[in-house]
Amino acid sequence: MRRLLTGFLLLILSGPGQCQGDAVNQLHELNQAIEASPKYDEDHRRSIEELKRTLPDNNADLPSLFNGYGRLYDKYKVFNYDSAFHYARQLQEIALQLGNPALITYARLKLGFCLLSSGMYKETLDSLNKIDTRGAPDSLRAEYYALMGRYYYDLGDFDNDAYNTPAYTTKGNAYMDSALQLYPAGSSQYIYYKGLKELKSGNPQEALADLRGLLLRPDLSLHELAITASTLSSIYITNGQTDTAIILLIRAAIADIKSSTKETAAILNLAQLLYKKRDFRNAASYIEIAIRDAIFYGARQRKVQVSAILPLIEGEKVSRVEEEKSITYSILSTLLLLIVVALVIIVFRQVRKLKAAQRIIVSTNLRLVDTNNKLSEANKIKEEYIGFFFNADSEFFARIEKFKKSLEQKIAYRKWEDIITLVNNTNLKKEKEELLQNFDKVFLKLFPDFIQRFNDLFREEDKIQLKEQEFLNTDLRIFALIRMGIHDNEKIARILEYSVNTINTYKTRIKNKSIVPNEEFEQRIMEIRTL
Repeated sequence: MRRLLTGFLLLILSGPGQCQGDAVNQLHELNQAIEASPKYDEDHRRSIEELKRTLPDNNADLPSLFNGYGRLYDKYKVFNYDSAFHYARQLQEIALQLGNPALITYARLKLGFCLLSSGMYKETLDSLNKIDTRGAPDSLRAEYYALMGRYYYDLGDFDNDAYNTPAYTTKGNAYMDSALQLYPAGSSQYIYYKGLKELKSGNPQEALADLRGLLLRPDLSLHELAITASTLSSIYITNGQTDTAIILLIRAAIADIKSSTKETAAILNLAQLLYKKRDFRNAASYIEIAIRDAIFYGARQRKVQVSAILPLIEGEKVSRVEEEKSITYSILSTLLLLIVVALVIIVFRQVRKLKAAQRIIVSTNLRLVDTNNKLSEANKIKEEYIGFFFNADSEFFARIEKFKKSLEQKIAYRKWEDIITLVNNTNLKKEKEELLQNFDKVFLKLFPDFIQRFNDLFREEDKIQLKEQEFLNTDLRIFALIRMGIHDNEKIARILEYSVNTINTYKTRIKNKSIVPNEEFEQRIMEIRTL
């Protein structure tokens, strides 16, 4: 462990140029740990079963039973919420039977930690407010104040706004000051919580010094190593040193896997950084592991965090598959061009049109996913649009395959006139109109009151009146795309096949007619919710 920590810190201090090269090796080590994770988890379960076998056969020896339940709680606290919660309740019941105030405080602290780890903030505060630390040992009082500090820090991070978060941070700092007065000055808990308080107080250099020094300690457990490295990574992310942050998060994720820790944000944060670095393969793999761990542990806040990035990564995976398919069709087109010289221009144009149609489908697919951090809306949009366009793509490529086979057959029999007729009968304009109509139908299924809410932003004489059998017109479709998260005028123009200037003209004309200020108009559109 000492050699691991020393080498780890040398990687951090070696500079961004070295970190980027080392990240490849570290990712390889992480992938090896992921492959071995079933063995680590099985060893963890085996140690739990061994502990269960050491429990007293009856409830007569309550102190021994309390100690046994405490050891089981420690095994479960970052492994599985339901089991940890069960043994925390058992500890509380036995402590009440024994009538020992210190044991009662100990049990309630374990229950509070369990609730906080699961993201149940109200229940956490209710539980912690029942704790009376008067007369409790310093160790329990320090643990109580640290847990209260963590509660307010986590609550501030969850709200993440300019109004509530500073107040929660101030409360968290106050509790953390009380904890630091009780922890031994040289202990790992003291150094970590001091670094965490400095970080939350806006003193990143002091936090950096504390947490770097903590990583060199030989007595850190794997779980403590993971927490320290993960916390330290946030400083480097803020400083724009992404490569160093990735190294830290990889080491944290490896330590989490080896310690069978399922209540963790390290691999989720790593996936987010790799996504921004366009390493979509690893990002997708790690986000799936984060989902699996969050579900296994029962961490509600992690599920919400994962839902925000999952649609983006899945969209990029779809894009990469479509690009590979596009390459395949380019090769096929080249072969056809070599065989039928007379049809070079026609076939080449058709292939270009097919590629353009593919890009529109992929672009529409990516933009249809609402990246709102509310899990229900994100899942609904993902199910409706990504599922729909996967089916649309399959049908589209089936027609292309049918076209290819028919073309090859006619070439074989040298039916040149039939080939020209077959090519000329391909109506991409009709395909595009069908695509837009299907977009309108699915969008209105998700946002059934979109047209009404849109018209509420205008005077009566300026409200949009749709033609018979018309779902959306161009005005509504532009802002429907914006509501789906597509704000780039160039992308909107490409989807609707207009120029960027035309899109700007449409938007300016519509906003000028609105009864709300121009700068607020798109925000009001984004406030329209799904059914």
